[in-house]
Amino acid sequence: MTGRAPQALHGDPPGGLRAILVWGVGVAVYFVAVTFRTSLGVAGLDAADRFQVNASALSTFSILQLLVYAGMQIPVGLLVDRLGTKKVLLIGIILFTVGQLGFALSPSYGTALASRALLGCGDAMTFISVLRLGTRWFPARRGPMIAQVAALFGMAGNLVSTLVIARSLNGYGWTTTFVGSTAAGVVVLVLTLVLLKDHPEGHESAPAPKAGPAFVREQIAAAWREPGTRLGMWVHFTTQFPAMVFLLLWGMPFLVQAQGMTRAAAGELLTLVVLSNMVIGLVYGQVIARHHAARVPLALGTVGATAVLWGTVIAYPAPHVPAWLLVTLCVVLGACGPASMIGFDFARPANPPERQGTASGIVNMGGFVASMTTLLAVGVLLDATGDNYRIAFASVFVLEALGLTQILRLRTRTARRERDHLVASRVEAVHVPV
Repeated sequence: MTGRAPQALHGDPPGGLRAILVWGVGVAVYFVAVTFRTSLGVAGLDAADRFQVNASALSTFSILQLLVYAGMQIPVGLLVDRLGTKKVLLIGIILFTVGQLGFALSPSYGTALASRALLGCGDAMTFISVLRLGTRWFPARRGPMIAQVAALFGMAGNLVSTLVIARSLNGYGWTTTFVGSTAAGVVVLVLTLVLLKDHPEGHESAPAPKAGPAFVREQIAAAWREPGTRLGMWVHFTTQFPAMVFLLLWGMPFLVQAQGMTRAAAGELLTLVVLSNMVIGLVYGQVIARHHAARVPLALGTVGATAVLWGTVIAYPAPHVPAWLLVTLCVVLGACGPASMIGFDFARPANPPERQGTASGIVNMGGFVASMTTLLAVGVLLDATGDNYRIAFASVFVLEALGLTQILRLRTRTARRERDHLVASRVEAVHVPV
């Protein structure tokens, strides 16, 4: 791999204040989507009481939501490539806002499940759209930092869940909290309609070919043939899910039920994961923007550190883990989100602009498939073992081992392919008439 990030190519978007404004609207949509997505993480115990369900049924909320999210990634990527960012984001906002409202008013477990599925469908349309917006409005050399900052604002949405929604649930109750939160969806819908634009003037995409089954198959196959796309998917798969499982559902019950913490103290630790994510994301973005060779070491280092801390916590020879160890675990889990963003930085240079949405969809699917699988495994194992979190949380290592194997297998092939692309682009640049 080259030691430094490639410079902006001829014809790159200029960036600037207008780009920041338009991209900021897209990020605001993603912020709201993540707030809605992670609201169940602080409401898991309330949901169990409200709908009278056990651990497996409770995990089904998040599993179904992530199943829809993961299943939508490639179709959404194709839609973004075909329809553009604004149309896809508008559809997504409507779906996740209606889903959140339905969840607030659901009288039964079944209708609540359907609402979370609808929310997951709308949520699935946001992040890929924001990534596409960044590539259309900013120079290529800004790609790693733009992606990390977008993820940072997404984690800020998680912060709203752990701070605002958790406290609102205690003070105002289920219905008021969740109905009130839908106002944020209405706000970003208006902002998107008024301010968002797919691309700056003079940077229109080439006309899309006539869509059909053959085109869709070729688009997906071409993206998958690139080893950078596959490596990006496995990096996302391996790095993201431990923190996602902890934040999305099982962190709060583990800290309250297994560790004997109060909800307030547990909420502070979940907040620490989010804050750590935001700080580390900025660091990772700066490092990768300057040194692309750091991508694999950062990803592997994050996987290794997560495995060590996760294993130390669940193997600790006492019923309750010391506070300092739980704090350390939460700080390390904060690196999982930024490390998962590295996956997009493998897929981005491997695919042309007209295939970026599809490639990003494939990458983004990885972490959410891993999260969905682990959420189910933890729920089933908790019910089977009488709420033994040590056994249930050990399921994390199975998926980490699978993903690590694939990363090691694909990294050399991806590096070779990137060098070939770089040489070809330099030769093409030499022959471009001035």
